[in-house]
Amino acid sequence: MAEDINDQETAMEDDSLFMDMPDHVKQDVRAVEATLFASEKPMTLADIKLYVGEDIDIRQALADLQRDYEHRGIVLLKTGDRWHFQTAHDLSHLLRRERAELRKLSRAGMETLAIISYHEPVSRAEIEAIRGVQVAKGTLDVLMETGWVRPAGRREVPGRPLIYATTAEFLTHFGLQSRRDLPGIDDLKAAGLLDPVDLALERMEMETDEENPDGEAASVSTEMKDVDENGEQNGVLLENEPESA
Repeated sequence: MAEDINDQETAMEDDSLFMDMPDHVKQDVRAVEATLFASEKPMTLADIKLYVGEDIDIRQALADLQRDYEHRGIVLLKTGDRWHFQTAHDLSHLLRRERAELRKLSRAGMETLAIISYHEPVSRAEIEAIRGVQVAKGTLDVLMETGWVRPAGRREVPGRPLIYATTAEFLTHFGLQSRRDLPGIDDLKAAGLLDPVDLALERMEMETDEENPDGEAASVSTEMKDVDENGEQNGVLLENEPESA
């Protein structure tokens, strides 16, 4: 007997929207409800009218639906001139799931992180001077979001630029006791982490320095001599041109 009473109460609750409505009004509300529920995006009155027709009082149907869904797990909301069903705000925490998203650090990010870790604290201008290219703001933002880089104050020079340094999380992530444990150039070479092009250029510079230690000075003096001679000749030409004209 108790079960029958509960079933009757449940049925009454489920039919609360349609209890005092004529049959044709119930059908109109159900049509609008189905249209909104099946839509992938919020709908305007004109959008709904394309599905349910012009004979339905869409505004009244929406008001009835909004009143009936007011205290349910799903509510009918109006945003601007568009209507849509949405999970109730007080229940949103039940549907929230956190998951780790792995993102690969770009080459620009790796180079910037390396410069900061070896030369900290450094400013953006100093990073750009070492890299030879402009540092995008997003690169530093990504490094700070990962918790590896932090603002470390401002350098006391004109303009007081912001300077950056690594964090304790950076040391923990890479298994370092301190920055003194960062690998040196010999360690990086042994691990094959240096660019082969950089190594080749370094080797060529060393060989050049060994073969001709005074070559740079001689080259500079030669260039200066050429400049003086060219300048003298150019001066003569400029003085003679008006006379020839």
